[in-house]
Amino acid sequence: MAQKPSLPKGTRDFGPEQMFKRNYIIDTIKEVFKKYGFMPLETPAMENLSVLTGKYGDEGDQLLFRILNSGDFLSKVSDTELTEGYKTLSPKISEKGLKYDLTVPFARYVVMNQHDVTFPFKRYQIQPVWRADRPQKGRYREFYQCDADIIGTNSLVCEAELMAMVQEVYKKLSFDAYQISISNRKILEGISEVCGAKDEFGRFCVILDKLDKIGQEKVFSELSEVGLTKQSLQTLESILAIEGNNTSKLDELANILANSEVGMLGIAEVKETLNNLSLLGFLTDKISVDFTLARGLSYYTGIIYEVKPTSIQMGTITAGGRYDNLTGIFGLQGISGVGISFGIDRIYDTLEELNLFPNSDAKYSKVLLVPFDDEAQKQALQLLGQLRAAGIASEVFPEPAKMKKQLGYADKKGIPYVLLIGSEEIKQQRFTLKYMETGKQDMFSIEDVIKNLQEEDH
Repeated sequence: MAQKPSLPKGTRDFGPEQMFKRNYIIDTIKEVFKKYGFMPLETPAMENLSVLTGKYGDEGDQLLFRILNSGDFLSKVSDTELTEGYKTLSPKISEKGLKYDLTVPFARYVVMNQHDVTFPFKRYQIQPVWRADRPQKGRYREFYQCDADIIGTNSLVCEAELMAMVQEVYKKLSFDAYQISISNRKILEGISEVCGAKDEFGRFCVILDKLDKIGQEKVFSELSEVGLTKQSLQTLESILAIEGNNTSKLDELANILANSEVGMLGIAEVKETLNNLSLLGFLTDKISVDFTLARGLSYYTGIIYEVKPTSIQMGTITAGGRYDNLTGIFGLQGISGVGISFGIDRIYDTLEELNLFPNSDAKYSKVLLVPFDDEAQKQALQLLGQLRAAGIASEVFPEPAKMKKQLGYADKKGIPYVLLIGSEEIKQQRFTLKYMETGKQDMFSIEDVIKNLQEEDH
């Protein structure tokens, strides 16, 4: 009995309909990346494990897909090593792994090509990555990342450019119901300082980040267990109560963080970024300063931001921030960068839920040539050459078949026009062009068929 085919867990096929929609998103984002001066980059699916391990923390290391060495991978392994567990065995039988993200390979590329790269280096990269995670809704073992980074400058102009790109991408996708939340690691450091939690910064942020999920009362209870005094909690309460527009929020916070040098620097950076964005001609009312935004603090050192839809329940669809020493892990110190990542799968789900994908005939052939017999088939091939030379996406049913079957093919594929070719049409050199949706049809010369179909595109 033939084996029933299956897919590895956590992976997916994308059929033509899904690919049209995915390509629509990717092409739109790519167009904006190019417009802003970003250069394309691709790195291999696999990297040496020495490049990948130790860059994502213990948890990340465990999620790396390791690739067995080629050939007899056990030949250099002793019997003792076989019994010592996977940690001893793994380096002996596997030297490579599938890439876990696009950032570490990017850092590796920059370090290896530092003398050829023009800094600031603006690159975009859209490729699949792999994680041996437990598959669940919205989480896959193979998924695409879509990143743009600017590396080799500290300038806050870059942060503003990335936020301008967010607004331009979503405008092109006809999606307007979103909000960009922005903060700065330095602001969080300042808040932890004035709350007397400077030495517990990590734990302080982890607890603060739960605010949306468990509410203020439980957050304060957990913070008091970490050692925050009643007075510190009152200070934090006054910070969380700050409301108003971005300028008034930042000014009010500045009064509370006046004695925190790092906090004041963070406030200045956010103000400058928002000012740069308005100079670029982009609205800042899409942006909300959020002092409790605490994502990526193991690597972000400055501005951090994330984008979420406001009209539907959906997680973060775009995020990023500033990192001050990305290439330091490979020995090239002091190269600052800022990056952004568009979550293609979540953007897809958002546009699908809100019915924002365009209904376009452009994704299919424009016309199907329908020959009635063998003689008509020869004529169809000649016409097909002319239609394609004129830039019209067209195809012919490749074998003699009943007209009903050929029209059914056009209907199923969503091809909007059919060109009927019979002996009468060949004699007159005028062909019946039929619009499938309405059934309306007329006879034209091939020149007029081409003219009509081209005009339809404009």
